[in-house]
Amino acid sequence: MTQKEKNPFILTGAIPAEYFCDRQEESKRLIRTVTQGGNLCLISPRRMGKSKLVRFCYDKPEISEAYYTFYIDILHTSSLREFTYAFGQNVFETLRSQSRKMLTMLTQGLKSLQAKFGFDPINYTPTFSLELGDITTPEFTLKEIFQCLEQADKPCIVTFDEFQQITKYPEKNVEALLRSHIQHLGNVHFIFAGSERHLVSEIFQSSARPFYNSTDMMELHPIITQEYIPFVTKWFNTYQKTICEDLILRTYRLFEGNTYYMQKAFHEAFVNTPKEGECTESLMYNTIHSMLEDAADGYRQLLSRIPERQKEVLYAIAAEGQASKIMSAAFIKGHSLTSASAVQAATRKLLEADLLTVENEVYYVPDILLRIYLRALQGIETQL
Repeated sequence: MTQKEKNPFILTGAIPAEYFCDRQEESKRLIRTVTQGGNLCLISPRRMGKSKLVRFCYDKPEISEAYYTFYIDILHTSSLREFTYAFGQNVFETLRSQSRKMLTMLTQGLKSLQAKFGFDPINYTPTFSLELGDITTPEFTLKEIFQCLEQADKPCIVTFDEFQQITKYPEKNVEALLRSHIQHLGNVHFIFAGSERHLVSEIFQSSARPFYNSTDMMELHPIITQEYIPFVTKWFNTYQKTICEDLILRTYRLFEGNTYYMQKAFHEAFVNTPKEGECTESLMYNTIHSMLEDAADGYRQLLSRIPERQKEVLYAIAAEGQASKIMSAAFIKGHSLTSASAVQAATRKLLEADLLTVENEVYYVPDILLRIYLRALQGIETQL
C-alpha cells in the first residue's frame, strides 16, 4: 500500500460515509425513532456493527447539530456502581468537549460528587477526579445524572451498549430503577444495544419485566451479499486492484456475514494485494490464517480458564457448527461426552459466559473466529 493509498476497509474510529457499506434502511429507522421521541432496542450478534451504526448516525447532521450524544459500553461493568461510574465519566467527558454551559450545570447538579470536580489553571479546563470508590450512593448519583440531562439546553441521546449486562449485576432492582427514571424523561432518548439475544429479548419482551414494550425493537442482520460484494470490488478497483466476486462470496459465507471479521479480512487482503495485482484465493487463505494466529494467544488463555467438561461440550458444538439435540445419546456418543446431565450443566455455564448461543434449540459458538479456531484444533480444516 503506497503512502497516499487509504485502506477503505476501516477497522477503528469513525467511518466516513463513503466507506460505510449499506445500512441505509437501518440508519433511517434509528434516526427517525430517536429524533421523533422514541427509544430503540438494537439487537445483533457481537461484532455485527452495532456500535459503528450508532456512531455513524450520531455523525449525521440531523443528530450532530441538534442533540448531545452519549455512548456508554457497559460490557465491562459488574455492578450498579460501576454502571453509574461509567455513565458519569462519559457524560462529563462528552460535555467537556461540547458545552461549557452544560458542564457547569453538571458540576452543580452532581451534589453527591461535587468534591471531585476541580479546575486546571494551566489549560483553563474543568477536571473530574472521580474514582469508582467515590460513588457511595449510586442510586442517588444516577438520578442526578438523569436530572442534568433532562434539563439540558438540547435534547440528548444516550446509548447503552451491551445493555443485557445489567441482568448480571448482584443488585436485583436495576431494571426497575432505570425504568423508573427513564419513563419520566422527555428530553433524553435511549438506544439499548445488546448482543445476547435471549437476555435482551427477556428484558424488553417479557410482560413481567419493567422495560416491557417500552421501546421499538430493531434487529441488525448481516449486510446482504448484493450490497457487500459490489462494495468490496468497487474499492479494490478504485485502487487498481482486483478481486473476484466468487472469492468475496466464499469469504462472506465463511464468516456468515459478520461485519467485523469480513472487514478485517478484506482490510488485510487489501494491504497484501499489490497495485495492479489480484487478491487470489491463496492470499485470502493466508490472510485468514494470520487472523487466527493473531487471535490464538487470547483464545488459548480463554480455554485455559474453562473446566474440562465445559471444554469438551464447546469443542463438540464447534465441530458440528450448529448443533441440535445435544442431550441425545447420538450426540453424546458421537463426541465421547459423559452424560446428558453433564452436557446440560456445561451448556448452562457456557451460555452464561456467552461462549455459546442458542436459537430455536440450535446451539453454536457465536464468535465465528473462535469457532474456526476450535475446529482447527480438532483437525477440521477451514475451507473457503
